[in-house]
Amino acid sequence: MAEDKAETQAFTPGPGYRQFKGRDEFPSNILHGTLACAIWIGSMHFNVSLLLFSFLFLPFSKFLLVVGVLLIFVILPIDHNSKFGLRLARYICQHMSSYFPATLHVEDINDFHPDRAYVLGYAPHSVLPIGVVTLAERTGFMPLPKLKCLTSSPVFYTPFLRHIWTWLGASPATRKNFCSLLEAGYTCIVVPGGVQETFLMRHDSEVAFLKSRRGFVRIAIEKGCPLVPVFAFGQSHAFKWWKPRSKFLLQLSRAIKFVPMLFWGAF
Repeated sequence: MAEDKAETQAFTPGPGYRQFKGRDEFPSNILHGTLACAIWIGSMHFNVSLLLFSFLFLPFSKFLLVVGVLLIFVILPIDHNSKFGLRLARYICQHMSSYFPATLHVEDINDFHPDRAYVLGYAPHSVLPIGVVTLAERTGFMPLPKLKCLTSSPVFYTPFLRHIWTWLGASPATRKNFCSLLEAGYTCIVVPGGVQETFLMRHDSEVAFLKSRRGFVRIAIEKGCPLVPVFAFGQSHAFKWWKPRSKFLLQLSRAIKFVPMLFWGAF
């Protein structure tokens, strides 16, 4: 009993503790939640479905036309300050926070200053790092006006997805870009486990792959930015998934910078 009491006292929230519940902050319903998720990740499925349909059911010339249109969207410039894009990003963040639902616990919100850059080390990646939505600038929980989430580079070569995720605050996860953003005063969310962590994940458990991922810590020290650990509980329950386990798949995943797999859930 004494040990239990001591443990309880050790985790007593301080005066700066804050809890943000997506469902309380952003009332939503199944329709808006499903639509927000569909916009967030649906463009992946849309691109694949469109290519398969065009290849199987359209003349080859029309298939090439579809490929050409998609390529245009790969290089089409993105207006980072688009009113439509930012409004769409806010819609996605708020309704996703309510849909899953997501809750953000901040140990001491008074430690964060809006005029300083931080490095938020987020784990685990799981199928998709859904909890990042609670940290996003468009959600507004954190008192950080300049915030980016570093994302695998293939996202920025995917039609439609690149526009949506850019408006959501995503940016390529390269060392050069990481350093540039910190120097410009942006707080960066880093998911260091990346592909390796996704490859190692297991059902109904949270797997973090951090032992050999120290580069983001080194950069945070070099740039004088506080490093904030973030852990997301429950992501392994958000989706069901299947992927083969093989060395070839791991090598392929490293080469293309994402893990080919099937995942699904309610809507």
